[in-house]
Amino acid sequence: MPKKTPITSDINENQKELTKRLGLGTSFDIGFREIILLDQKVQLYYVTGLCDTSIVVELLKKLTSINDEEPNKKELPSIIENRLVHQQVEKKQEFNQVITQLLSGLIVIFVENTDYAFVVDVRNYPGRSPEEPDTEKVVRGSRDGYTENIIENTGLTRRRVRDERLRNRIFQVGERSKTDICISYIKDIADDGLVKTIIKEIKSIDIDGLAMADKTIEEYLVTQGLNPFPLVRYTERPDVAASHLFEGHVLIMADTSPSMIITPTTFFHHVQHAEEYRQSPAVGSFIRWIRFVGILASVFLLPLWLLLTMEPNLLPEALHFIGPNEVGNIPIVVQIIFADIGIELLRMAAIHTPTPLSTAMGLIAAVLIGQIAIDVGLFSAEVILYVAISAIGSYATPSYELSIANKISRVLLVLSTALFGIKGMIIGFTLYIMHLIRTKSLNTPYLWPFIPFNGKALIQILFRFAVPTSKKRPSIVHPKNNYKQR
Repeated sequence: MPKKTPITSDINENQKELTKRLGLGTSFDIGFREIILLDQKVQLYYVTGLCDTSIVVELLKKLTSINDEEPNKKELPSIIENRLVHQQVEKKQEFNQVITQLLSGLIVIFVENTDYAFVVDVRNYPGRSPEEPDTEKVVRGSRDGYTENIIENTGLTRRRVRDERLRNRIFQVGERSKTDICISYIKDIADDGLVKTIIKEIKSIDIDGLAMADKTIEEYLVTQGLNPFPLVRYTERPDVAASHLFEGHVLIMADTSPSMIITPTTFFHHVQHAEEYRQSPAVGSFIRWIRFVGILASVFLLPLWLLLTMEPNLLPEALHFIGPNEVGNIPIVVQIIFADIGIELLRMAAIHTPTPLSTAMGLIAAVLIGQIAIDVGLFSAEVILYVAISAIGSYATPSYELSIANKISRVLLVLSTALFGIKGMIIGFTLYIMHLIRTKSLNTPYLWPFIPFNGKALIQILFRFAVPTSKKRPSIVHPKNNYKQR
C-alpha cells in the first residue's frame, strides 16, 4: 500500500513524485501541461482517454485569460479557483487522493507555492448508450438499460426514484483498481441492519482489484461455497431495480458493470420477470404460471420420464404410450446425459459465435446432427423430445444463474433415479427441496414465503395482482415502512 505523502508547496518536487508514481513520460495516456500564470508555474495532469477534451480546453482558456485580466500575484490560487468554471471542484492535500482521482478521469491542477491541488471532474468514460438488455426484454415497457458507467446508472435510477430519501453511497474497493462501488437504498424504507451489514462487508473487501466487478463483490458479500443456486439477483433494467428499491431492497452497483445486484433475494425473486408486470393481472398471472411449469419441467421432467421408462408398470393404462419405442444402442440414462451436455455445448458455441454463423450452426445441429444421431441409433427420438422440453424450460427461467443451477440439479436427479429407481428419485427430490430450505441469503430464508409459510405473500407470488391492491411491502426485507400507499 503506498504511504501517505502530503503535497508540498514546491511544484517541482510534486512533479517528481507524480512522475515516479504514475510513470509520466512512460505511460502515453498520462497527460501533462504546464502554463505560466502571473509568473508562476501551474501544472495540469490528466488521463487522455477518460477526460472530456472540450471541458479541458475551456478550462485552459479561462486560466490563460488570468494573465490579461488579473494583476495580483499573491492571490493566484484563489483566482484560479474562481476561474475553474465547473460545478465540481475540490481541494486535495494528499498524493494518494490526488492520484486516485486522476486515474478515475479527473483533472488535477497544481499551483506553485501552494500545498494543495485542485481536482476538477471532467470525466467522459468510453461506453455505450443505454439500451434494452438482451436477457430481460419485454413486449411493452421502457427500452433503456444500465450501462458500464456508474454515473449514468445512478442517473437512470434517480429518474425513476425522485425521492429525497434515496441514498447513493459510494466506496472505492481494490488496492490497485480503486473500483467505484455504490449502494442505493431509500432511507425510510430499507432496514438499517441490512444497510450496515452490506457496508461492513464492502469495506472489509481486501483485494488488488475487481476486474470482474459485480461477481467479485457477490462472492465477498455472500458465502456461496459449493451451492450452485444464486444468492443475489442481477438486473440490467432500471424499472426492475426501482421497484425493488420501493420494496425495501438494497442495490449494489459497480463501475464497469451493467448488472445491478439486488439484496436480499429469495428463490421466487429469480422466477419473476418484468413482462408479467407490463401486462394485465390476468395475462401476467397466465404468463407466470406458464413460466412456473417450464421451470418445474426443467428440473423434474427428465428424471420422472426416466423412472417411467425403467418401470413402465407404474404407468396407468391411458399413458402406456410414454417410453421409447426403440431403446437404441446406448442405455437411456447415457443418452439423456449426452443429449443434455450436447445442448449445453450448443449454447456455449452460440454465445461465442457471430450471430449470422450461430443461426447456421443451430440449423446444422438440429437438422443434421440430431436427425443422424437418431437414424444411427445413438439417440431415441423420445430422449431428444424430453431433453428439448427441459432445455426450453431452462431458457424460460428469467434468471440465467438459476437455470444453470437447476440444470446441475437435473443431471444429479437423473443419475440418482438411474442408480436407485423410484427410491433414488424420491430421495433426490427430497434432498433438492431440503437444500433450498437450508439455503439463506444474508440471513433471508431462500424459500420464503413457502417456508417459513406466509399465506398472503405466497398468493402474491402465485398470482399477479393489480398494483392498487398490493399495498404492503414484503415483510422478508424488514422494511421500516410497511405500506406502499397511504
